[in-house]
Amino acid sequence: MVENQRWLDILAHITLILGVVVVAFPVYIAFIASTHHPVEFMSGMMPLLPGDNMVNTYTEVLSGGVRAQMTVPLTLMLTNSLIMALSIAIGKIVISILSAFAIVYFRFPFRMTAFWMIFITLMLPVEVRIVPTFKVVADLGLLNSYAGLSIPLIASATATFLFRQVFLTIPDELMEAARIDGAGPMKFFRDILLPLSRTNIAALFVILLIYGWNQYLWPILVTTDADFYTIVAGIKRMADVVDSEPLWNFIMATAVLAMLPPVLVVIFMQRLFVKGLVETEK
Repeated sequence: MVENQRWLDILAHITLILGVVVVAFPVYIAFIASTHHPVEFMSGMMPLLPGDNMVNTYTEVLSGGVRAQMTVPLTLMLTNSLIMALSIAIGKIVISILSAFAIVYFRFPFRMTAFWMIFITLMLPVEVRIVPTFKVVADLGLLNSYAGLSIPLIASATATFLFRQVFLTIPDELMEAARIDGAGPMKFFRDILLPLSRTNIAALFVILLIYGWNQYLWPILVTTDADFYTIVAGIKRMADVVDSEPLWNFIMATAVLAMLPPVLVVIFMQRLFVKGLVETEK
């Protein structure tokens, strides 16, 4: 039996508070920088209190101002990021859950070999295979397109492994009962496996959506048309100015706005997200 010692509770709370401060302080600095004039940010003395330029900065950013650094409206970049993130998240889940279903419930030659070949791809992230992947996408004419942004990032060994582990915990009696009732493989998959995997799908959806939203290197490589810029790549392009100083207040305001959609997704799906990570019994 674990003793309830007050000093351990205090130590745990202090550790949690320090962790929150370390994680949240850069976000706070970004917000503070967005409320001041860029001259104050470039002086080397960063204020720790909000300035009087917040309304003007966010109004100009949201209305598509500052054409010198924002050649693309913020709403368009946010829309492109959302389309890319949703395509990656939904595509990864669909492909992974179907491949895990085939590996667990179908008996075919080299079944486990196929699974381990999928699993080995974890050692080949996008950065390692970036050159051949770009060559294939370019040859297929997918540059400057939503397909080129999302399709190369859809395959996921991690999601396949997680769904396989979920399916292995489901009793074989359910499959036998479905077979006796005359249910085919896809009916068993649709009526039994999908409802039982709902929380796991929700948890993976949150993780994969944030993964797709935060993509940086790949969107920069495959998009040269401003109509397909994503928000993360757009922030980088805003900071790349040649003949003038970057307008850091607008850059930081864009960064703050880019954080909001993933945060809102986590907040609204928090219950399913946590349940999907910790649920082990079906």
